[in-house]
Amino acid sequence: MQEEQKFIQQLLDSKTQNQAFERLIQMYQRPLYNQIRNIVLNHDDTDDVLQNTLVKVYQNLKNFKGDSKLFSWMYRIATNEALTFLKQKSKKSGISSEALQSKIIDNLEADVFFDGDEIQLKLQKAIVLLPAKQQLIFKMKYFEELKYDAMSEILGTSVGGLKASYHIAVKKIEAFLNTN
Repeated sequence: MQEEQKFIQQLLDSKTQNQAFERLIQMYQRPLYNQIRNIVLNHDDTDDVLQNTLVKVYQNLKNFKGDSKLFSWMYRIATNEALTFLKQKSKKSGISSEALQSKIIDNLEADVFFDGDEIQLKLQKAIVLLPAKQQLIFKMKYFEELKYDAMSEILGTSVGGLKASYHIAVKKIEAFLNTN
């Protein structure tokens, strides 16, 4: 943790801030992109949300208290930005979040950045049917392979609650895949 504290100091020091922020982007851009992409599913939207996330991180670094790891804090910002983006997009479209997710899944086949096969598409359709929190937990565990402790820190939920939600999500997805 000592090295992270030093890095945070570099991010806050006006002399080293730009170089440190470039390093932060190099280190965390890909995992943040993956997390956002798992939520919004569309490449272009993901890029927009990632930019918003990085701007928020930069603007709020001075408010980072160090209660969690820097990565967990940024991951939480990315998750919140992605969820907010989807809410705003569904509101602008005049459709529910669920309908928007279904529409995004339908467009996934045409997305040149989606490299999944028919099974991946079926999995995405099953995930869309889950409640929002279960979707998020499933994606973080299944796609990002995050440990429950890290997820707990990011989402502010107990490890036991996360395990239960993940288990229920897996059962629902299995049921969907077995019937379709």
